[in-house]
Amino acid sequence: LATGKTLENTMMALKDHGKPKQIHVVSIIGSTEGVTYASQIFPENTHLWIAAVDDALTSRGYIVPGLGDAGDLSYGIKL
Repeated sequence: LATGKTLENTMMALKDHGKPKQIHVVSIIGSTEGVTYASQIFPENTHLWIAAVDDALTSRGYIVPGLGDAGDLSYGIKL
């Protein structure tokens, strides 16, 4: 959970399919900025489960020290 923007887009897409009674978000690593943002924009029935919260994001929005870009690490660098 770096900036919270991808999570916001996901939640908006899920709204098209109804209103859940509760939402649980599980993340291995989050940033202070992302957790704060998500806490402010999501409804009260949203529960964030974050294993570790790192303090900073890079200019590209990657969590520091964190994992960097987990997608790049898993699937290779974007072309």
